[in-house]
Amino acid sequence: MGRIISFRGMLASGSTETVNLHTTNGKTGYRIKKLQIIPNTPFATDASSEHIFKIYKVAQSTVDGVIDFSDQTLVATAVVAVSEDSTAGNGVFVYDSVIFDNEIFNQDITLTAIDVEGADTAQPCNYYFELEQMDLTEDQALVAIVKNLRNEQ
Repeated sequence: MGRIISFRGMLASGSTETVNLHTTNGKTGYRIKKLQIIPNTPFATDASSEHIFKIYKVAQSTVDGVIDFSDQTLVATAVVAVSEDSTAGNGVFVYDSVIFDNEIFNQDITLTAIDVEGADTAQPCNYYFELEQMDLTEDQALVAIVKNLRNEQ
């Protein structure tokens, strides 16, 4: 097992962020080990949110609420739904995440987040994820680079 490095932050709904991981020789690889998200104001009075957070191996030009497991550039996704019932004082919190932990990459990754509950009430989304860092052989580095080039086309 390699060294574990962690990242945390907050993304506004509908935005993207790039995590710089590339190296000059491409011999450092990464694999996602853990992913968690939570809205910045869970269970606020009369606040509901449905966040979809995704991590891609390539830059994204748009942010949407569609999760497509056939997309070979998708490496992890998480969904959280928070519903606050202000009349009864009860709330519902649903969370799930999927990590394709067999995916090893050696280039930058792109994070996207969207609150599909509604544009006028969209909340930012906090994220936390862990990457396992590993040394790649020249052959492994070349394979990862070729996959990345293929994904960008």
